Amino acid sequence: MKNLVMAQSAPAFQAVGLKAFARIAEAWSLKLPEAAALADMSQSTWKRARKPGFSGDLSQDQMLRLSALIGLYKSLELYFDAPVSRAWIKLPNGGPEFDGARPVDTMIAGGLPKILRVRGYVDALRGGV
Repeated sequence: MKNLVMAQSAPAFQAVGLKAFARIAEAWSLKLPEAAALADMSQSTWKRARKPGFSGDLSQDQMLRLSALIGLYKSLELYFDAPVSRAWIKLPNGGPEFDGARPVDTMIAGGLPKILRVRGYVDALRGGV
């Protein structure tokens, strides 16, 4: 029964995740290629996916990415004031995960594993780990 409920609500979860990430991409001032790459989509698919009524299916990897990025956004909002929390992802960072690069670039290059490590890094900064 639990699997049936999850299967039926998967499109709803996807719609919520896509809507949240679209708002986050806007708050972070991500360019189309950056947002698409973080979501592991082509630019044309991301253009369609961010609009209401998207009927495509997301992979488990894409859903995990969206979930981790939503959690990262929340952690940044809790840890920093609004201007810094919104800019942090695009600022060069000397932290151990970044080696002077921008977090957005390291997450795009490293895919889901790096996104999860960055999320863990920010959670640790705010004392959540």
